[in-house]
Amino acid sequence: MNLLPRRSLLAVAAVVDIAYHARPTPIAAKILAARHGLPPRHLETLLQVLVRTGILKGVRGPRGGYELARERRRISIADIVRAAMGEEEDVDALAAREVREGGSLLVAEVVKPMIRSASESFLERLDEINVEDLCQEAERRRVFGDSRQTYDFTI
Repeated sequence: MNLLPRRSLLAVAAVVDIAYHARPTPIAAKILAARHGLPPRHLETLLQVLVRTGILKGVRGPRGGYELARERRRISIADIVRAAMGEEEDVDALAAREVREGGSLLVAEVVKPMIRSASESFLERLDEINVEDLCQEAERRRVFGDSRQTYDFTI
């Protein structure tokens, strides 16, 4: 059972992919989209959200693309999920609107707040996992094959 919306999963995958591949040059949205089987326009809007929240940095120009705005170990998975989900309204405001619109008082005052509480606990656990952890696991499992560039600095 997956508790994350598809948008959040894609955001995590994109950030981990960028973290894994963006040295020494940024990763273009087209390349990311192709690797993950997505339309570039769909992914681009998500990447822009991640730039606005300070997770990614956009680089312009012919060799432009995206790279991390902070160190891999300083970006938690919860940071990415929160960015992808966007700002959520206050639970009390949601409950009041639900009741005003003729919605269920049970849903507004019991179900939604309890689900919100469980979601916050889930995000707290995701705060303990960072991009570095996922990059190391991806490398251990060789999920990207040999797609990362290697450099020979011996002369």
